[in-house]
Amino acid sequence: MCGVVGISGTSDVNLRLYDALTMLQHRGQDAAGIVTEANGELHQCKGEGLARDVFRRSHMMRLVGEVGIGHVRYPTAGSSGPALAQPLYVNSPYGICMAHNGNLINADELREHIFRADLRHLNTDSDSEVLLNVFAHELQLRGKLEPTSKDIFAAVEHVHKRCRGAYAVVGLIANYGMFAFRDPHGIRPLCFGVRESEAGREYAVVSESVVLDSLGFDLIRDLAPGEALFIDKAGEIHLQQCAADHELVPCIFEHVYFARPDSLMDNISVYKCRLRMGEKLAEKLLRERPEHDIDVVIPIPDTSRVSAQALAERLGVKLREGFMKNRYIGRTFIMPGQTERKKSVRQKLNAVKLEFAGKNVLLVDDSIVRGTTSQEIIQMARDAGANKVYMASAAPGVRYPNVYGIDMPSASELIAHGRTDDEVGQIIGADWLIYQDLDDLIASGAEGNENVRRFECSVFDGNYVTGDVDKNYLDRIEQLRNDSAKQKVDSGVEPKKGQVIGIHNNIVM
Repeated sequence: MCGVVGISGTSDVNLRLYDALTMLQHRGQDAAGIVTEANGELHQCKGEGLARDVFRRSHMMRLVGEVGIGHVRYPTAGSSGPALAQPLYVNSPYGICMAHNGNLINADELREHIFRADLRHLNTDSDSEVLLNVFAHELQLRGKLEPTSKDIFAAVEHVHKRCRGAYAVVGLIANYGMFAFRDPHGIRPLCFGVRESEAGREYAVVSESVVLDSLGFDLIRDLAPGEALFIDKAGEIHLQQCAADHELVPCIFEHVYFARPDSLMDNISVYKCRLRMGEKLAEKLLRERPEHDIDVVIPIPDTSRVSAQALAERLGVKLREGFMKNRYIGRTFIMPGQTERKKSVRQKLNAVKLEFAGKNVLLVDDSIVRGTTSQEIIQMARDAGANKVYMASAAPGVRYPNVYGIDMPSASELIAHGRTDDEVGQIIGADWLIYQDLDDLIASGAEGNENVRRFECSVFDGNYVTGDVDKNYLDRIEQLRNDSAKQKVDSGVEPKKGQVIGIHNNIVM
């Protein structure tokens, strides 16, 4: 999972791009990058780490230009390193930069075709670089010295024909403008907004609408699945549907975990979706345990807080903040390696013993993936004096890997894979465990937008919406995503943290 942003403005956009990346930091903590364009010259800064660590004042002063794109990266196959920081760049045709959120299912097949038929060289194993080169090749085939919006849309149309998987993209074409497009299923989120300034109209394309709110843009709408956007040098916006077959099937895990609660995604409020998740989970709990003895409901910060609040209200049980969070520790779900995750749980959370001592506690989390965090937190609750510790998950059991841009671990590392709910509860040390039903989770999201007829729920049910994920593919990602594979250090050739590159006249300097 990554975060992307693009701004076509009437003044320098560097500081606004930086602010946008800090607002999207929850979507990726591995690397960050910005590219701006001024008078045909592309200016770039990217590196490993958080946005605040990558960009310095001297970098921002050199990132000049009224149009630019940015990216925060979260590695989806365990690989990491400066070479994989985005945006990525190709000099032919025109000079194109691209930032991508998602994952291509057929990247290996495309990589071979790009080399043998398109005669293009790929420098990394990144599927984002594959996507960039497919787009660049299709645009080059148009044979135009000066591409128009029709040429951009034709290239995107062929991207849809060649690429399978999930992709939400923003990009720049030197001297010509900014583009964006979304895969034909709309799996990954992408929306755009407008802002009227004294100098004219400005546009922004972002992963989450909360960024538009922060930067003073008015949300226009989400890009439709398969739709492309192009904003030319004159600031005119062009939109076109570029996929023959398209259906909105957004990822439900965005609402469960990744997105900020103050975002709207496909016209669904993440906050209200999580409220409904809590209400429906409470109803299930009352059906199964009408004589429960829960004294207090305690959310596991931060993503589960909204669901826990609704659940507690429905149960008529008090809600308390039993864990204090160290906000300088990253999201443990994203961290590679079991040892690092276990260590970070204790560093990240500290129990308020008064809220646990002698009580029967219901802990509420957004989901249970590996079980590492849950096991550690339940033990923390017991160490704080809890009488009984129950666990509730606002999502169903995660039993299958994600292949559309979330680094869900290999199936063998998913605690619910091949196990019953009771077995999972015993392993994590809970007195009992209750999961959300998948039908209730889907209903929680669908209630926000009647036009969303189904969600991408493969991590829960194993049904992959693109219809082309077979056992061989899953076996390959099993080898890439297990914790032992993630211990390997990826050696890159790109610049170190914070190094600035000036790209002038299509020559990297």
